[in-house]
Amino acid sequence: MKAIVIHAAEDLRLEEREAETPKQGEVLLRLARGGVCGSDLHYYHHGGFGTVSLREPMILGHEVSAYVEALGEGVTGLSKGQLVAVSPSRPCGECRYCREGLANQCLNMRFYGSAMPFPHIQGAFRELLVAQASQCVPADGLSAGEAAMAEPLAVTLHATRRAGDLLGKRVLVTGCGPIGLLSILSARRAGAAEIIATDLSELALDFARRAGADIVHDTAKDPDALEQYTADKGYFGVLYECSGAQPALRAAIAAMRPRGIVLQLGMGGDMSLPMLTITSKELDLRGCFRFHEEYAIGVELMQKRLIDTRPLITHTLPLEAAIKAFETASDRSSAIKVQIAFSEGAAS
Repeated sequence: MKAIVIHAAEDLRLEEREAETPKQGEVLLRLARGGVCGSDLHYYHHGGFGTVSLREPMILGHEVSAYVEALGEGVTGLSKGQLVAVSPSRPCGECRYCREGLANQCLNMRFYGSAMPFPHIQGAFRELLVAQASQCVPADGLSAGEAAMAEPLAVTLHATRRAGDLLGKRVLVTGCGPIGLLSILSARRAGAAEIIATDLSELALDFARRAGADIVHDTAKDPDALEQYTADKGYFGVLYECSGAQPALRAAIAAMRPRGIVLQLGMGGDMSLPMLTITSKELDLRGCFRFHEEYAIGVELMQKRLIDTRPLITHTLPLEAAIKAFETASDRSSAIKVQIAFSEGAAS
């Protein structure tokens, strides 16, 4: 089978790898679609992010959908040819955090395409993938592209859960890449009364409008756009910070009302914070890392057409054009979500 393997920054290769055989409780999958994520791009351009760096070749990818090719012994509830969304979250179920119900903080997490541990956790961008049956969420009624959007959607649903009650709240979203746009959709579904979004890209802001943002601000043209929201100690009750950029975070904190909630989703690295403002406004700073049970919830919301991720998929390229897919995904002036087509349909 072919797999998309990163060796070092700017060294992405399409390589032949041995296919695996499903064991008891596992499923052999033929990959359908794979979405290029921001973390994939960090590996592609920089060989890692923050303190995480490649130390060996690694198959990339964790936003995937697939068709069931074969069932291992004891697997029920799935059928050959069925489209499934494949959760990359594989907690051990036995460590202290798993036992406490914090599966996303698992001490032995095997999350597809992660260089955090060594040996690295190989990713899902491969033609044939063996997964645990529990990772496979039936995606009947969805397209393969939609099913592959379950992973980034789950990230924003987890953040929305971390926010608590959003009913009637004024929400600010900084950074309107795929995670920011999905945050707009998630916040609106959770009852946000007003959503305002900022970004440096006209394309991203156009998509933010289409996703349901009430007002958008181009902070490339107007870096001080959020100052108008700072009167009377601030305007916003909830912030989805999706840019990972310190200027965006600092400007947003100034516009937060007392006891507002700051959700940090962007993974741009360590940033200095205006701690005096956070303290005096009694702001809650809440990290938002991955997800677990929200994955299946995201699939269900898409199946019920309560959240529509289809407009965010701007490009779908064939597997043979994997490098072009990564380059296209890197161009924020023309792309939102780029997906790679591994196969066009269920195996016969």
